Amino acid sequence: MFGYDQDNATALEAISWAQTICFAPMLFKSTVLLKRLGVLAALKEAQRTTKQGLTVAELAHKLTISPYALGVLLDMGLSGRIVMEDDTGRFRLTKAGQFLLDDPMCAINLDFTEDVCYQALDQLEASLKHERAEGLRVFGFDDGIIYPHLSQLPEPAKTTWFAYDHFYSDAAFAPALKQVLSLQPKRIFDVGGNTGRFARTCVERDPDVAVSILDLPEQIALAQAQLKSLPQAERISFHPVNVLEDTPFPAGADVWWMSQFLDCFGADDIVAILRRVHAALPDDGTVCILELFPDAQRFEAAALALNATSLYFTVLANGKSRFYRSTEFLQLVERAGFKISARTDNIGLGHTLLMLKKA
Repeated sequence: MFGYDQDNATALEAISWAQTICFAPMLFKSTVLLKRLGVLAALKEAQRTTKQGLTVAELAHKLTISPYALGVLLDMGLSGRIVMEDDTGRFRLTKAGQFLLDDPMCAINLDFTEDVCYQALDQLEASLKHERAEGLRVFGFDDGIIYPHLSQLPEPAKTTWFAYDHFYSDAAFAPALKQVLSLQPKRIFDVGGNTGRFARTCVERDPDVAVSILDLPEQIALAQAQLKSLPQAERISFHPVNVLEDTPFPAGADVWWMSQFLDCFGADDIVAILRRVHAALPDDGTVCILELFPDAQRFEAAALALNATSLYFTVLANGKSRFYRSTEFLQLVERAGFKISARTDNIGLGHTLLMLKKA
């Protein structure tokens, strides 16, 4: 479900949810600490070995954390339904707490929000007003665009950013690549190739395909470092390019691939980029776009995650991009002179694969 078209909540349900929103930052920061200080892991271990929970005193002894600190964190965890307490004062994990501790997607999302986005979100209003990523200043950069600085981000933001990006793209690469390679391409242009993970997978899967990565010089350097020792490295080439510069794209590929790339740009820039791809594409060529659309998700939580991540684009990426609704994105595709030849939703963790032909 993408959103609500009617409000059936009772007054009590509505005000309870409203209060949760008011204190959501406190709940989030408490959750991060309950996990990173080892409280959730200690509760899980106790449940596994003794079938019981732990008291505040037992946790304090086990983790060398003060009873006061544990008390305020656990009470917030109770309100957040992360832990529960029995009549003997022993705390246990709820199902939500278990997911926050063990689920890979929850781990990725929690770390991304904490390590990359949280401080920057203080600049959300300024970023919206200026259409510029003002939150990037928290990492020491003042040009309003994150992409040239990805390799320079301080830790843990750098590791967390790439882990987040790879987690979602990797899950979709295998099923999407099967469709791409079914086109029997001779050369693929991987636009926004990042660290080269898609290019690597292509040349490993298909012995006849060559891949050229088109990206910023800084990203090209990262990809070259990652791929130089690959046995198939001779079939991977590199073309430094700033896609926002008004220069023609190179020709020579029968398939153009863009994964989680166009969401990095504003609507007019997407149209301009695709028009230049259109000019470089042979008449029988195909453009393959792997994207995440909030209105194409099966679950409400997935749409929430994408809408929240759109605010990352606002405060950190460039101040004017987002995860678009598919209905809006398809209009941009048409403006650029393309038509949809195939669409596959629910690839990987919620991606959509679009295959475009010249209209």
